[in-house]
Amino acid sequence: MTSLPPRRYSMAEASAVEAEAIGVLLHYLWQRPGTVQVRDVRADPEYRVADVDLLWTWQDQAGRLHTTRLEVKADRWHNTGNFFFETQSNKARGRPGCFLYTQADYLLYYFVGPRLLYILPMPAIRDWFLAHQERFPERETSTPVGEGEEYITVGRLVPIGDLLAQVPGVRTRQL
Repeated sequence: MTSLPPRRYSMAEASAVEAEAIGVLLHYLWQRPGTVQVRDVRADPEYRVADVDLLWTWQDQAGRLHTTRLEVKADRWHNTGNFFFETQSNKARGRPGCFLYTQADYLLYYFVGPRLLYILPMPAIRDWFLAHQERFPERETSTPVGEGEEYITVGRLVPIGDLLAQVPGVRTRQL
């Protein structure tokens, strides 16, 4: 683990970035051909446990309906050239990070500044990550949650170029 201090984020900052990303991605999904429904399920306990944020129902050319489970990750740091894959959501409590347990079909990794979306197929991305995670530097972020309290999130910095070159099925969209 590096000795760099963790990046600090307020809950308000994190919530604003997430809200912006969710709004943009809802609009994007509704514009996709064949879209029948897009549901924000972040508040639903069943989907919260599965770490799924959105359900996208779409119709293929044969008229069959499909529902795709989506996890959204909003990030402001595209200039680093890395994804941040969360491996511990709360270091003090030893809770695994959403990247390790999400039941989503796809991770929608959205960089808010450049409005750049990476559509990452799960679990292929997770399988690749687990096979290579030791080569990615570990970092922490810190979020205050009360008077003098904070929680630490731990993750790995994964070079975007490496992932794009080594994992088939990743797509990008400029929104």
